[in-house]
Amino acid sequence: MTRHAVLAAGGTGGHMYPAQSLAEELLRRGWRVTLASDARGMRYAGGFPDAVARQELHAATTARGGITARLAAPVTLLRGVMQARRWMRADRPDAVIGFGGYPAAPSMAAAISLGIPCLIHEQNNVLGRANRLFVKRVQVLACGIGVPVNTPTGVRAVEVGNPVRDAALAVSGRAYAPPMEGPIRLLVFGGSQGASVLSDLLPPALSFLSDDLRASLQVTQQARTLEIAPLEENYAAADITQVEAAPFFDDMPERIAGAHLVIARAGASTCAELAVIGRPSILIPLPTAMSDHQSANAGWLADAGASVAVAQPGLTPEALGRVIGEVLGDPARLSAMATAAKQIARPDAAGRLADLVEAAGM
Repeated sequence: MTRHAVLAAGGTGGHMYPAQSLAEELLRRGWRVTLASDARGMRYAGGFPDAVARQELHAATTARGGITARLAAPVTLLRGVMQARRWMRADRPDAVIGFGGYPAAPSMAAAISLGIPCLIHEQNNVLGRANRLFVKRVQVLACGIGVPVNTPTGVRAVEVGNPVRDAALAVSGRAYAPPMEGPIRLLVFGGSQGASVLSDLLPPALSFLSDDLRASLQVTQQARTLEIAPLEENYAAADITQVEAAPFFDDMPERIAGAHLVIARAGASTCAELAVIGRPSILIPLPTAMSDHQSANAGWLADAGASVAVAQPGLTPEALGRVIGEVLGDPARLSAMATAAKQIARPDAAGRLADLVEAAGM
């Protein structure tokens, strides 16, 4: 009988992308796979293979929204748990894997209550809220970047790395060539939810580059829809005319592979794909990330010499422009950063995680 895995994830691409990678690996191994999330999480599920079934559940969080929404959240979550219990009884999984985000909570709670083997994958070095709720009740905690600092005593933790999508693995063998002559391809993005600060900072920051560097720039930037027109105007004011801006790129691994330098937030999936593809980066961690986990993610690459981590508080366009100029103006440094990224990559992370799932689901 074909084994069945439920992947519980949601909220952002940071939770969904490693779940997608595991789904692709489990399908290759002959498993049947179901993605469980809420309506918001399903918006990030477009890249999952068609063979992955979707199970949409009620979910909510007490950490956001007004007082009415927070008071209603426990009732909504309970509805989601009851939904999950019903369909898991009808189609019992062999294993349930939680990737964090509050949309994962109903499936994890239901599976634990039904005695189904469960695992958690934590992408960062700090357990998120949803994963903290269940980490003492699962068989194993699979870790993306080291064992999370807030892991309770007695939890079995195994470092597997952060799985990356097949699309990232497909371009991971493409050699890096630093810009010597011709265009300099700069890729800017803030994760699946965008980052307004990058739209505010980059055009004036790049205006501080030398005339030669600015004339060579080809900028591709992810930005929120309402920010695109002013972003393009600000780039034009900085004499940067080769600009492509969009709210989302569905071929991001390909664009990372084609970039000479990436400027981004430091989400765990972003850092994992930068390492696997092997591209130099300047990372600006989200300062409001829980327990400042993005700074730790950026530090993982920066400590290896693969990236320059720049703190957002107090960051001025001139200071950022100086860092960008120093990196872009040194082709040897760019090549060394790309090599360093590849050296710490974990391209086998999905396989290692799938091994844990198979062991749990036997």
